[in-house]
Amino acid sequence: MSITKVEIIPIRPQNGMVGFASVEIEGQFYVSSIGVHKRRDGTGYRITYPTRKVGQQDLTIFHPTEPSLSKEIEQAICDKAEEVMGL
Repeated sequence: MSITKVEIIPIRPQNGMVGFASVEIEGQFYVSSIGVHKRRDGTGYRITYPTRKVGQQDLTIFHPTEPSLSKEIEQAICDKAEEVMGL
C-alpha cells in the first residue's frame, strides 16, 4: 500500500499536540483526525490514532493492523509535519 496524500492542520500547541493529520491510502481510502505530537525529547514528531471514551474505557476508532503500513503512515505524517511546522 502507498500513501498518496498527506495533509497537516496545525493547532495551537496543547500538551505536546501540535496538529492533526489526514492521509489518503492508494488514492482510495481517506483517514483523518490523526494526532500529531512533538516528541518529548525534541527529536521530531509522533502520531496517535483517535479514540473515544465510553464510560471508563478508551475505544480505538481505527488504527493500522499491518506494522509496515503503520510505519509508512507514521513516516509520511512526520515528514510532512517537519516540512509544514519545522522542529
